[in-house]
Amino acid sequence: MYPRSFEYIAPTSLEEALDALAANPGAKVMSGGMSLIPLMKLRLFSPGLVVDIGRIAGIDTITDGGDHLAIGALVHHAATAADASVASGAAALAQAAGLTGDVQVRNRGTTCGALAHADIAADQPAAALALGATMVAQSSSGQREIAADDFFVDTLTSALQPEEILVEVRVPKTGAGSGSAYDKLGRRGGQSDYAVAGAAAVVTMTGGSVSAARVALTGVGTKPTLAGAVADALIGTDGSAGAIKAAAAHAAEGVTVLEDLYGSQEYKAHLAQIYAARALSAAVAAVN
Repeated sequence: MYPRSFEYIAPTSLEEALDALAANPGAKVMSGGMSLIPLMKLRLFSPGLVVDIGRIAGIDTITDGGDHLAIGALVHHAATAADASVASGAAALAQAAGLTGDVQVRNRGTTCGALAHADIAADQPAAALALGATMVAQSSSGQREIAADDFFVDTLTSALQPEEILVEVRVPKTGAGSGSAYDKLGRRGGQSDYAVAGAAAVVTMTGGSVSAARVALTGVGTKPTLAGAVADALIGTDGSAGAIKAAAAHAAEGVTVLEDLYGSQEYKAHLAQIYAARALSAAVAAVN
């Protein structure tokens, strides 16, 4: 199916792009186009104007901010996955980016685009949520920061306003005594494609026990979701395999589990437990 007719512009400055969004209610931003174009072909989105930000300079880098990593709007999935600073400071995000789509998607789509799209089964939103990332949104009237906890609102719905562009995601770096990881089951049976269920985990160990933890799920509910009950159950334990299994049993608590073509509610809840445990085990193993 072809999309409905639309206007297209490719501004060369962020100011020009933001002005176009402000002047054209209903316009959509495109970076890599890996999410927007398929939805337009299905006519689930039919914007009158597409603002392609792919030619804007200066928003395609990963920079070290000391206590965090800043990933610009045009950083491709492949670059996030391959960057040494992301791999060491935010391993869950690097792993999630490396498992996003196929080679073509990873070299065309962007990390910020995946976050802004807020798909219920995408990989990187779960990692950003577990890591406690901050989204930097900009409009023609200024810039604001949105915590990942508040960013994912509902299915394909983020806290971005129509006139805003997600120009950067700031990801806190895991320090000494902490580790993070991401794991999933893909829709084609392996780790490719969207997640049937997946989990990202961040664990901090102090004096031989878990002092802090965050676990986020994808593919299970109506949006990327923190599994707070898992973290609560794990904190204070020794982080052993038994403690992780017991904590992961709480993965579906407080989550609106969806039944879809890839599994029943019972199956999805079971997978949530399995992948929460796998992500936690890998995060504990990665503690430095």
